[in-house]
Order: sequence, then structure tokens, then C-alpha cells
Amino acid sequence: MYELIQVSEQSYYIQSPAKIGLVKLNEQDVCLIDSGNDKDAGKKVKRILDENGWRLTAIYNTHSNADHIGGNRYLQGQTGCKIYAPGIECDFTRHPIWEPSFLYGGYPCKELRHKFLMAQESSAQELTPDSLPEGFEIISLPGHFFDMVGFRTPDNVVYLADCLSSRETLDKYQIGFIYDVASYLKTLEMVKSLQAKIFVPAHAAAAEDVTELVQYNIDKVLEIADKIVDICQEQLCFEAILQKLFTDYGLSMNFEQYVLVGSTVRSYLAWLKDTGRVSAVFEDNMLLWQQV
Repeated sequence: MYELIQVSEQSYYIQSPAKIGLVKLNEQDVCLIDSGNDKDAGKKVKRILDENGWRLTAIYNTHSNADHIGGNRYLQGQTGCKIYAPGIECDFTRHPIWEPSFLYGGYPCKELRHKFLMAQESSAQELTPDSLPEGFEIISLPGHFFDMVGFRTPDNVVYLADCLSSRETLDKYQIGFIYDVASYLKTLEMVKSLQAKIFVPAHAAAAEDVTELVQYNIDKVLEIADKIVDICQEQLCFEAILQKLFTDYGLSMNFEQYVLVGSTVRSYLAWLKDTGRVSAVFEDNMLLWQQV
């Protein structure tokens, strides 16, 4: 873990729970794509930088989930590097309490205020094309989170952030976190058409061709959607739907899984309602869902 792996002349990634991209800008300067999940990750990245005699100039965050921005504060404090994040992700990076608050739908209890869902705050600026090093390209990847992006480097490596999960992860956990199902499916179809020297997803193996994995992710989204519609043969409240999904897929409920999977299931229900596959009614002061 935290091994530095070179994938092209200028581009590397650091093997970690969420891969960290590293791109050489010249013989001395480098930038990072994300920073890992906590201060300890930041320390390990700093050690790699020091061993190679590199100077960190900037961190480009793909999105604001805690496992991608957790090393920001430490690395910025150690190196004085700039930090950039796209759109609303920039606000979440500056104010990390928003992530568990958004997931829970209110002020999060202490079981949700931990480093896996709430990074330390860091001083971020909004990502724009002008803030990128020469030759870099921003790739919009909405769906998993609000304004998530990926990057194409000058040597044609594409960092895909969290838009893909590995087969093993999907087979084990079944329901991957999604904020906007419609946007996520559009993103996956777009990624199928991309060409690159190599693709580096944060949570799947780096590969020259990700077409089959993209389709596997699409198929899993559609499977979950069909499953939810099938569960809603009778009118059910959200909690009953969530309980049925956890039971049928053999998942274990705790606070973290409740908010991650629960938020995703609410997103599925919104998408299914908007596309006419389920309806929502209020009866006896309770919101009930049923297939159409």
C-alpha cells in the first residue's frame, strides 16, 4: 500500500484505498490528483515526495468525498501547495461537515462525524481551466457526487475518480454510492467512448481499456433500479424499502451504511419517480412508494 506506480513518462499513481494521482510538471515540481483519506495518508505521500526530491505545487481534487481530500490539510501545511476543487465540491472541501450532513439529511450524530465521512477542512480554490498546468484537461464526471471531475494529463493518462467501481467491490457491496442516477448513467456512457493511453480509476485497477468494466457498472445500476421497482409492488415507506434491500443483498446495517446506502436509495427513488416507474403518495402522514 502507498506504492508509487509509474504509468507513463510523466504520470504516476500512489496505490491507496482511493488512488492518488501524481504528475511530474518538470524535474522538480509535481501536482497531485486527490490526497488520500486522512493525515496519515498525507504523511505517506509527503515521504514519497521527499524520497524523490519533488516539490508539491498543487492538489487537484476530483471531488470532496473525505477519502479524496483527507490529506489536503496536512500536505498544504507542510508544503504550502495550492488546492483546487470543482464547483460545489470546493465548498464541501472548505466545510467538510457538509458531507455527513448531506448524507444524513440533518446534523450528523457523532457516529457520522469521523474521518471516513468528514475530512479536516482545507483552504481550497475553485477549479477552473486556467488553474491547471499546461496541457491538462478537465473531464466532467457528474453523478457519483455533485460536480466530480477527472483529468487528462499531457501524456494522455486519464484519472477517472470514482465513476467506476471494481467488479469485486460491486459484487461484495452491490449498491455503490450515487448522488444523481441519471447523470451517473450519462457519465458512464461517455466514459465508454473515451480513448487514453491508460485509465486510472480511484477504486478499480488501472487499465488501457475500461469498456467492459463501465458496462458492468451500468448493468449493476440498472439491476438495483429493477430491484427497487420490484420491491415496490405494494406501497412501502422508505425505511421498509431500505430494510428489504439490505436483507436481500445480505448487507449489514450501521450508521455509516445507513447514510451511504440510504442516500443512494433515495436518489434511485427520485430517478424512478421522475422516469415514471414508481409513484409517491402521502397517506396517514407517511410518504409511500409504489411501482407504476
